Amino acid sequence: MAGCDGKVPRPKSRVSIGILRRALPGLGLLAVSSPALAQLVPGSMDVHWYEGQADCASSRQPPLQLHRYNERTFLLRENICITFEAPFLYLLNGSQKALLIDTGDVADTKRMPLSKTVMDLLPNSASGKLPLLVVHTHRHLDHRAGDVQFEGLPRVQVVGFDIDSVRNFYHFSDWPDGLAQIDLGDRSIDVIPTPGHNETEVSFYDRETGLLFSGDFLLAGRLLIDDTSADLLSAERVRAFAEAHPVSYVLGGHIELNSDGETFPWQSQFHPREHLLQLGKEDLLALPAAIRRFNGFYTISGKYTLMNSMRVLLAQAAAVVVAVAGLLVVLLRYLRRLKRARGERAAGQSGRV
Repeated sequence: MAGCDGKVPRPKSRVSIGILRRALPGLGLLAVSSPALAQLVPGSMDVHWYEGQADCASSRQPPLQLHRYNERTFLLRENICITFEAPFLYLLNGSQKALLIDTGDVADTKRMPLSKTVMDLLPNSASGKLPLLVVHTHRHLDHRAGDVQFEGLPRVQVVGFDIDSVRNFYHFSDWPDGLAQIDLGDRSIDVIPTPGHNETEVSFYDRETGLLFSGDFLLAGRLLIDDTSADLLSAERVRAFAEAHPVSYVLGGHIELNSDGETFPWQSQFHPREHLLQLGKEDLLALPAAIRRFNGFYTISGKYTLMNSMRVLLAQAAAVVVAVAGLLVVLLRYLRRLKRARGERAAGQSGRV
């Protein structure tokens, strides 16, 4: 992967990243920028995302769905019939640089023409296409498998996905405290550490539109939590940020719910009556309380479904082991009784001879 020291040199004059250390919990987030009272640039969420189908073999849907939120903001989703993850990716164009948030779950350009689609959406500059910075909400493969499509392309920089690359690129000296910024020219993006789902998780806030891109930290689906304490601190950090900034929509990495708020079966490639992608500011503000009610395994708290997938799998495995052990005990007892009964019958027959 091309990170800060990768094949594509980091353009020092194009991306500036600032950091404010925390003095008190949440203070850094409140002080980095004044509460953005300026009018946000509006956009449209009038889109019906492809829901897949019961028989994907007959699917005629394109591999990548594109929605133009406004003239400089694009939402993309990988076809659920190609990958059940159906991740969302986001392209933000500035005057000096563009930002792509996540690269999805498919590396093959023939199956998923992501790089061509993104490069075609970049405006031209005096020296060619606008430079592109590729970042990730976190390191899970379904958010970075498409990196290989961008590596080696001219005027493209791919930031590494490991924790050291994340901390170094954004200059987080006191991770996960603090806030960083990406300057796209006339468009600023705040970078908020949000570990909990994964230790490398960050969320991105676009000051131009008020959109908050939350990856797997908050989405319309299962909230998979690896580290509950870290996730709670992240939720409180983002709540403090949201209280001081206008949030038009929260856009996550996946949709796993139907319109009634029920989860689709795991790995399902058919999502009839799918929930909206966008969540609201109120969902951010209520998240800390929901996490506090999380039992560490699986909890439904209002509209949130929280789970630790590893603990759930271990609990299910333990239940299987217990069930198998119980069956073995029952079988052994049955065989012993059968053996005893045969012995008694044989003794009875011998006594009658």
